[in-house]
Amino acid sequence: MDNNKYNILMFVDSGVDDSLALMYALLNPKLNVVGVVSGYGNITKEQSVNNTAYLLKLAGREDIPIIAGVAGPLSGELSKFYPEIHGTEGLGPIQPPPDFKGLKVYDIDKIIEIVNQYKDNLVIVAVGRQTELALPFIIYGRDALKDIMAFYIMGGAFLVPGNVTAEAEANFYADPIAADSVIEKAHNVFLHPLNITNKAIIKPKDIDYLAKNSQSPFKELIKPAFDYYFKAYQDLVPGIQGAPLHDVVPLFALTNPGAVQYVPRQVRVELFGRSRGKTIADFRPKPEEAPEEKKDWIGLVIDLDKFRDDFMKIFLQIS
Repeated sequence: MDNNKYNILMFVDSGVDDSLALMYALLNPKLNVVGVVSGYGNITKEQSVNNTAYLLKLAGREDIPIIAGVAGPLSGELSKFYPEIHGTEGLGPIQPPPDFKGLKVYDIDKIIEIVNQYKDNLVIVAVGRQTELALPFIIYGRDALKDIMAFYIMGGAFLVPGNVTAEAEANFYADPIAADSVIEKAHNVFLHPLNITNKAIIKPKDIDYLAKNSQSPFKELIKPAFDYYFKAYQDLVPGIQGAPLHDVVPLFALTNPGAVQYVPRQVRVELFGRSRGKTIADFRPKPEEAPEEKKDWIGLVIDLDKFRDDFMKIFLQIS
């Protein structure tokens, strides 16, 4: 790694938790963000790109290339957005400037350029829909991302309820074709499903403390964005004491080895019907054997105290 940092290429759809994940990555001294692929998901592709540009500008990191993702899933269906959870612009009540003069946005080919630039020294962190991550495999073939060290993905739900249907998690439900393709073709995949991300809760008192004491360039955004997101979760999950920061979890896991415990299983995603987006793995006492190269790492246990402490330290800029 360059200077003991993980080089990461992030894939986001720039809702509140995606945006907090990008902030976390930009602030984390163990991470070097070398590009951000920004597409549809919680908001439109155009809004997502704009949010990404806004956060990079606030961080003084306009050197990081922004890659425009796509407008919808591989199936061609119309996308459903969630303004009641993330706000109309994806940052709760915050409205970034409508445009950025001179902003350069790259196309999907830039992904391959970055992969080649950081050959065998790059981790992909995908916390949005999987459509953009599936495209290199479609355009360039199975070996398109063979030089990636690992894929850290937020998605799926195993033997627990989904969050958009009874069985499916939002990222995989939105484009199950892409999710299944990525899991089937990528290697060294670390999945962070709702099993652990639903538990990765940050409480309002923590955010209030950050709003008063953080020295980060995102200080003014954290509380209003989180408060909007938390209110939505209070409606969705009555009695919840905070809001789960799903998309921060893969970054936390990458930079805190051992804080998430994984089990190896072959994973597939249901493509159609009532179980669309459902993730499937064999959790029987004697699971059916799968080739090692087909196994993925499913995160099922997380150190929640360490997650909260790490999140606070990163945003407080405490080394």
